[in-house]
Amino acid sequence: MYPPSRMDFISLTLSDPHSRTYNNGKHRRQSCWRKWKQLSRLQRSLILFLLALLLIFGLLSYPSLAEQWRGLSDRDDWLELSDRDLRAVPPGVKPVFGPAAAQSPAPVAGPHLGPAVGPDATVEPRGPNIPMLEKPPIKKKAFLNKRGPPSLQKVGNVSNTVAVERQEVVQNEGEEEEKEKKIVSWRGAMIEADQATEALPSANEKEAAAPPAPANPDDPVTQAVSGGAVDRLEAVRQAFRHAWKGYKDYAWGHDELKPISKSFGEWFGLGLTLIDSLDTMWIMGLKEEFAEAKQWVEKELSFNRNVDVNLFETTIRVLGGLLSAYHLTGDQLFLDKSKDLGSRLMPAFKTPSKIPFSDVNIGTGTAHPPRWTSDSTLAEVTSIQLEFRELSRLTQDPLYQDVVNEVMKLVHKLPGKHDGLVPMFINTNSGQFTHKGVFTLGARADSYYEYLLKQWIQGGKIEDELLEDYIQAVDGVKKHLVRQTGPSSLTFIGELSHNRFNPKMDHLVCFLPGTLALGAHNGLPGDHMDLAVQLMETCHQMYTQMETGLSPEIAHFSLQASDGRDVVVKPADRHNLLRPETVESLFYMYRFTKDTKYRDWGWDILQSFEKYTKVPDGGYTSINNVRDPMNPGPRDKMESFFLGETLKYLYLLFSDDTELLSLDKYVFNTEAHPLPIWPSPPK
Repeated sequence: MYPPSRMDFISLTLSDPHSRTYNNGKHRRQSCWRKWKQLSRLQRSLILFLLALLLIFGLLSYPSLAEQWRGLSDRDDWLELSDRDLRAVPPGVKPVFGPAAAQSPAPVAGPHLGPAVGPDATVEPRGPNIPMLEKPPIKKKAFLNKRGPPSLQKVGNVSNTVAVERQEVVQNEGEEEEKEKKIVSWRGAMIEADQATEALPSANEKEAAAPPAPANPDDPVTQAVSGGAVDRLEAVRQAFRHAWKGYKDYAWGHDELKPISKSFGEWFGLGLTLIDSLDTMWIMGLKEEFAEAKQWVEKELSFNRNVDVNLFETTIRVLGGLLSAYHLTGDQLFLDKSKDLGSRLMPAFKTPSKIPFSDVNIGTGTAHPPRWTSDSTLAEVTSIQLEFRELSRLTQDPLYQDVVNEVMKLVHKLPGKHDGLVPMFINTNSGQFTHKGVFTLGARADSYYEYLLKQWIQGGKIEDELLEDYIQAVDGVKKHLVRQTGPSSLTFIGELSHNRFNPKMDHLVCFLPGTLALGAHNGLPGDHMDLAVQLMETCHQMYTQMETGLSPEIAHFSLQASDGRDVVVKPADRHNLLRPETVESLFYMYRFTKDTKYRDWGWDILQSFEKYTKVPDGGYTSINNVRDPMNPGPRDKMESFFLGETLKYLYLLFSDDTELLSLDKYVFNTEAHPLPIWPSPPK
């Protein structure tokens, strides 16, 4: 076959007398198109492929070229710096170049109570450190402003999609809870995962550094200065106000604040954070905040609700919070609410063994164990006694005290103990210990030992069985659970599983130094105080050896000197829930020894909370990784015990008034709610 005949065209340009020009360019363009069409299909495909390849190469090379251009710009800025512009920059913090570097932050007293925001922020670290975590980019949800007290309720900005968004919040909470149910076991504690141990880097002593200036000069949370020194009491008070602001703005009347998403979490629907905080506000002298909360209790708090609640958590947080508020204020409102709640919790004790069920519906009066077992946690059934006994004393109704005393009598004579140490579970049908052979002072057993001593103190030191069980348990702890690390000889409390020792210690165990010191103060053996001092140092090291200055939920300890490091933290255990146990023990240790180092340790912890957990718009958040100061990973949850316990104990630690909740007049329940010590009966 012959190719088609070729046709050529000539371009002509003609001019007319009126200077108008004509050409045959149209035919020339047609000629180019004809030439393209004359190419074979393979040739055209090859040309198009090469063009596409060039385009892709250009797109891929663009970012690297842009980086080079930015690098040239940075180098130009660097060359413009004078020697006086150079300053030390902590590892991991991007240096600030140009004129902004010469601007010093405004001086403030005390710890950093606000984040340094913006790309030009720098931090002077205390150990490996970064500025307080900035708000992550999140999709804001619109919520009704009527969640706050009357003074905070606004008219405008009410979204028509609030109901839908609240449903999204609930769904998100459900998804988050489903992820955590497999490991959450006790007041937020995580059950140990079978994961490889990762060693810690050696930790340097953290140096005190001048804090950076607050990011927002309009932030009402500022530090007070007295006589040139930081007013630590005022710092705690301001921290509480900041936490309370977040709760009022985004979670008013609900159980817990989710400060990152500016929403709330619901557990029982009883306003846990608000009630947990009542006595803290009273102690701190926050009259306006207390009045707002009291108004909510009076007008909004109702226990006539068809809802299942956990007997233990409701008793220590809600019943304990109402009882302590009554004792501090004398307001009958709080006692009336306590009576109502106490009577609604009583069906939990209607079991064959008299060991209470874990859950009770306060509206219908029905109780039941968890869905997956007929067992109750030992700590839960033996850590409600202080509150129920006090309710009997105030109401002159012995029924409340009788049911909880019966539990203690049953546990006292049960077989299955190991030199005073008790298993973690007890069956509500048989009344016998289950899962025998596992002994710990951490989750599910901790407050059993605490309440043995505190019930004895509460009742006037006349109940010998309680004292006997406590002393025997302390002896069992020293015999079976106390060890020292190889590298630095830190004393710690491990766990025993079928005669096999595990060098694992929950942060929850850091209640023990304070409890031991309280016992020694009340006439128990002096070696209890010696052990308290040693354990207090270990709990302190659990904070100082972490890069953020905050303790992990669970620590493992090295027994061999060759390991080189005392504290080891597994990846699954690196979270911090704003727990109070260490500052609780610091409070007791300072009250009894007057050693100012305990105050300094508490101050360091408060500063770390400010730097790594504070949310700018209000509230504090638990974090996922105490080992990573660059990305601690906010969990978007502020537990009620942060206001009810952690900040309260810090305030009492820094107070010089030893008569403020004197430990000779009050005993604190396991949620830090003070209840009066009963007068000793006449002999």
